Amino acid sequence: MTSATAAIERDPIFDTDFIKEMLRQMRALDSYGQYDGKPPETILGPFVLTKERKKEIPLIGDPDEITLARVKAFYNGIAVLIEKECGLMAVPMIHLSHEGFGRTLITVGKLVVLDRTLRDVHRFGFESLSRMKTEADKYLSVAIEIIGKYPEVAGL
Repeated sequence: MTSATAAIERDPIFDTDFIKEMLRQMRALDSYGQYDGKPPETILGPFVLTKERKKEIPLIGDPDEITLARVKAFYNGIAVLIEKECGLMAVPMIHLSHEGFGRTLITVGKLVVLDRTLRDVHRFGFESLSRMKTEADKYLSVAIEIIGKYPEVAGL
């Protein structure tokens, strides 16, 4: 086998800013080095929740600490990209009940740029990494638009 045939074509999604940031966020959570040497697909795999995997999760349940950490990593990643885009500090705040219901906010200065109600957090995930990136891009573009509309409030 030559190196050309043995080389696996890498999905271009792994070269996007959001996915790179999600990898940073997940590695930051890895205090025991379990992700060392693991491919990006393995590290971000828990974010992918196919229909089959979703069926295995009960409709009612309490989120575990690992799932809560993934939710926080997702919104932290969005906040970092907002900071990178506008140059102002973005602060994510997540409040969840033990049952997995709550709200997440991202503020820039005194301006709320993202406000999401969270439900069924124990089933947090996306159909694919590209779907996750699409959702994040949507939140990012709305946040940047709000900051552009109210720059004086964002600068406070």
